Parts: sequence; C-alpha cells; structure tokens
Amino acid sequence: MKGKRIGVLMGGISAEREVSLNTGRGVLAALAERGHDVVAVDWTEGQDLTQQLRGARVELVWNALHGTYGEDGAVQGLLECLRIPYTGSGVLASAVAMDKIVSKELFVRAKIPTPPWHVLPEGEDPRLPADTLGWPVVVKPAREGSTVGVTIVRDPADLDAAVALARKCHGETLLERFIAGHEVSVGVLDGEVLGTVEIRTKKAFYDYEAKYQRDDNEYLVPAPLAPVTDERTRRAGADAFRALGCGGHARVDIRVDESGEPWVLEVNTLPGMTKTSLLPKIARHAGMDYATLCERILAGAGLRE
Repeated sequence: MKGKRIGVLMGGISAEREVSLNTGRGVLAALAERGHDVVAVDWTEGQDLTQQLRGARVELVWNALHGTYGEDGAVQGLLECLRIPYTGSGVLASAVAMDKIVSKELFVRAKIPTPPWHVLPEGEDPRLPADTLGWPVVVKPAREGSTVGVTIVRDPADLDAAVALARKCHGETLLERFIAGHEVSVGVLDGEVLGTVEIRTKKAFYDYEAKYQRDDNEYLVPAPLAPVTDERTRRAGADAFRALGCGGHARVDIRVDESGEPWVLEVNTLPGMTKTSLLPKIARHAGMDYATLCERILAGAGLRE
C-alpha cells in the first residue's frame, strides 16, 4: 500500500462519533509513523462525503467509523460506487452484522448458539415475552453499537423505561435472555482467530460508560477459560464471522455461561481501534503491536462486492 494516499475515515454522524474519532486518531498516527501517505477525513453532519474524499485525493480508505451509516453498509456502498478500496467487511456483511435480528437468524441457521430473543412490535406489552424469556432480560435496539440503548432489566418495574430508551435508537426493539457468566470477545483477522479477552467490569454489564468513561475494568488476555471451553469459544467466534460473510477484522462478542457454553451476541465489523481497545489488546498478546495491526488491516483493503 506504499505510495497510495490513504484516507482514515472517522467521526461520522452516529451516536458513536466520539469513539470513532478516538479510533481514527490512533490509526492515523500509527500509519503516519510507518511512513504511509495518510490524511484524516472527518465526516460531519451536513458534509458531502464524496466531495471530502475527492478533495483529499483519497485512493484507499481505512474505515474508522462506528455505528449507523459507517458500520451498516451505507458508507461501504458509497465506496463501492466510487471504486475506492476500503478496510473491513463489504456492504452486505456490514449491513447484516449491524442488524442484531438478522444476525441472530443467521446464527441459528448456522447452528451457532445465540441467546433466545423476541422482537417487540409497537404497542405490544413487553411483560409477557420477558416472562417467557426469563429474568433478568436484556432490552436493546437492533441497529446500534457500543451498547447504545441497551439495558439489563432485573426488576419488571423498570421494563417500560428500558423499552422506551431502546425505541429512541435505530432499529426494532428486541428482548433477549440474559446469559449469566463471563463477558468474552474473540478477535478475528482475515478469517483467523487472533485470540480472546475476558472483560470484568465493576458495573452491572460492559455498557457505554464502562467501555469509554471508566478505567477500573479488568481485561484478561487470553480469557482464562478451560481448554474445552476456550476451543468452543474460539470456534463460535470464527463460525459467526463466516456465517455473516465478514472480511478483514472483526470482534465477536460472546457470553460464556457457567457450564462453559458460549453464546454469540453479535459481530462488530468495525471494532474500536484505540491503543487500549479490545482487538489491539488481543493482537498484542499474539505478538502484533498496534501499528503492525493497523498495517495488517490496511493490507486487506479492497472492493468487496
């Protein structure tokens, strides 16, 4: 990729703009340090992204966007039309992975364990499906990232407020059975599992605040799982990546229950890439420093459709 003008596409117009800016700045610095011709492309509300890319003479995009319009296939489709190669998954895989309902349907088809769920239509009383799934229950919007709009509801009296919060976000609202156990992420690069990390947080779960606003989380790399459980968890991560047709890099979020069974929650096709994010932590344990990981991701850039 030497000699190509690389645009690190960051910011965006989703609820995850600040997270994306942090990712983008880290990638930009790492690629510049390695001698690449690299420029920041900060997409903001009201700007014409096509004009921004052309004005910056971008020949290849390192996609550091997160969330709606950046991670859901929209920007990938634009880049396909402009014939600008980009990092990460293609249009279809990005759209599918961003939609938790479609993802879960594909996991079931591929026989990948995922927690039981219920899509909540407008006007339906959430109490009955919550009772059926069992308490506590997770309420989440179908098309958001970084746990935006997600609540673990332990008291039925809090259910309506959780549903109202999820409905403010993108996508349908779904209820999901809460899986007690370990919070584990599997890092995948070019279809191969890089490793695992277990996240231990002082909060009720690893929500937006825990991810980005606290420094008291504990990250165990690799996740301290029994050998059989570790093998199942890694396989579940790789299978989920393939089931959605993903490419490039991704992080698969999994709950490992107390019996050692992994339950896939979702695939993040554009995971956080600050130096302290989960995928760089996993890569570091695998012997790959941050700048090398950024270059490996860059090397996989292309047109996907």
